[in-house]
Amino acid sequence: MDWSHSLRLIAPEETLSIAGLILLLIAAWGGDKASRLISILAVTALVGAAFLVAPALCGGHMGPDYSAFFGQVHADAFSAFGKILIYLSAAATLVVAPAFFERLGAMRAEFPILVIFAAVGSGMMVSAGDLLALYIGLEMNSLAAYVLAAFVRTDGRSAEAGLKYFVLGALASGILLFGMSLTYGFTGTTSFAGINAALAGGLSNGALFGIVFMLAGLAFKISAVPFHMWTPDVYEGAPTPVTKFFATSGKVAAIGLTMRVMLDAFGDQSDAWRQIIVFVALASIVVGALGAIGQKNIKRLMAYSSINNVGFILVGLAAANPQGASAMLFYLVIYVAMTVAGFVTVLMLRDENGDNVEEIGQYAGLSRTRPGLAAALAFVMFSLAGIPPMFGFWGKFLVFKAAVDANMMPLAAIGFAASVIGAFYYLKVVKVIYFDEPVDAIKWKSDVWHKAILVVTCLFISPLGYLLSGWLQGLTDTAATALFHTL
Repeated sequence: MDWSHSLRLIAPEETLSIAGLILLLIAAWGGDKASRLISILAVTALVGAAFLVAPALCGGHMGPDYSAFFGQVHADAFSAFGKILIYLSAAATLVVAPAFFERLGAMRAEFPILVIFAAVGSGMMVSAGDLLALYIGLEMNSLAAYVLAAFVRTDGRSAEAGLKYFVLGALASGILLFGMSLTYGFTGTTSFAGINAALAGGLSNGALFGIVFMLAGLAFKISAVPFHMWTPDVYEGAPTPVTKFFATSGKVAAIGLTMRVMLDAFGDQSDAWRQIIVFVALASIVVGALGAIGQKNIKRLMAYSSINNVGFILVGLAAANPQGASAMLFYLVIYVAMTVAGFVTVLMLRDENGDNVEEIGQYAGLSRTRPGLAAALAFVMFSLAGIPPMFGFWGKFLVFKAAVDANMMPLAAIGFAASVIGAFYYLKVVKVIYFDEPVDAIKWKSDVWHKAILVVTCLFISPLGYLLSGWLQGLTDTAATALFHTL
């Protein structure tokens, strides 16, 4: 093996790991007073890492030449696409987080460092080519995420969210590990290429159980039904910037990993797992939509929305072809933009004491007291609902088209009908902010960075986003093609 070649391919992970260790030394030396400086340096490192992986995506890197360490890691266009989304959404989290934590007196120098190490684990997840690399990346991400969920130690809700996430995450990790053990036992290898080759002659019952248990563990990570129960509680209890991080960077990593495992390691056995994916997709769409209807807290509503959107994304996976994978990635980009805009809006909705207002009823008449924020929130809700001409509509259209082209018309029809039902709870929020009597609960003025991120993301999810659809489609097609050329 050419070690220098392998080390060049993992340059983004090396950069972030070294940056994290240096920032750790700065934190030990400067303490919490250096947290602003550490946040700025961490954002610089994440943006720099995104630039490092961009050539792999733009150049369409794929195939064995872009595998490192005997195929343990793939540095192809697919992993580059996922890493860019992960690093940029993590950087956005670090930009909006200091204002939130400093008001609570809870800003610690460890926060940006934990985000960096979580991003390193997320990057390893989307580029894994082996079960061992998969597990190391997953646990590196998860251990940082458990601490981040409980980051505000004086808040009982945050501590509860961290504890719940840790206990249920450990259970899911055990289920995934059991599935990996079964897969190794019945194929004799841990590499995705080896597993694919070993299963070419047929799928034994033991290997099938391995796939089922691995899918169960991955379903927990992506908040898919029936392993979604942790999501509303953790989203509500965790600090809002951390919730945003879970809903964007964490979601991209988990979905990218699921795509890599299902289409790379088990791609030739798609008939064995397609029915499970179809059930999980439809159940997530329906449960996410019905569960959100009665929610009065905006973060719990966004949690059910994430469950609902995961269902739509999995419709593309059920197609099990490059078109479906490309549609998933396209949807993921729009979903990340919608989620960033949604949580930044929530961070900007504060009362006269600077406390975040999370009850939807307190947004009544927002259009008359804060028309800009009301318009931004309406943009997010219309786009999440998939109502044309918002850009969110195009994401749903692409995954349904992939299902129809793969002769899965019933799946597309049921998914479309459920999306109409799901639009109800998004429109309910719009009705509260535009048609209810004002309660004038929102008083706080937000800083310029919140406004800048909100403007950029709202423009992207607006009809103006279609101007980028051709360029974006080219990138998602390249990334999806690379996923099918890793063997």
